[in-house]
Amino acid sequence: MKTFVLFFSLLFAVSASAQRNIVDNLQANRPGQGKVTIHQSAFITSLIGVKYSIVSSADKRNVLKARGFRVQVYAGNNSRSAREEATSIAEKIRKDFPEMPVYTYFQPPRWLCRVGDFKSIEEAHATMRMLKESGILKEVAIVREQINIPIE
Repeated sequence: MKTFVLFFSLLFAVSASAQRNIVDNLQANRPGQGKVTIHQSAFITSLIGVKYSIVSSADKRNVLKARGFRVQVYAGNNSRSAREEATSIAEKIRKDFPEMPVYTYFQPPRWLCRVGDFKSIEEAHATMRMLKESGILKEVAIVREQINIPIE
């Protein structure tokens, strides 16, 4: 019986120490060592170990930033004409598919136009097929990228 109680008390102690985060471990008093004091918001401490971050986007919506997929519909060079072509393709997609988010930006050394915020590659693949069948685009590809997931 003593072994049984000892086992569960050790199990509880191990799980309680696993629940502690790095801030608690740094601030713990240990004999013969210095004392660390961390002054920060409790919100920052609550983010430790969280996979996603919440960011307010330009249109004042809260979004989660996460790893996901987008469909690349244009990749040009670093010229002005490539910028104009990326913008015109983005406008065509916005006109034909208004519900789909479109991102046009410069990632050195080229201008890119990418579509969608997909959590899975299957969702991205379905959209890629739909875009190909529309006849607007010649070449499309699925790329892994940080995506925005809107929070309601």
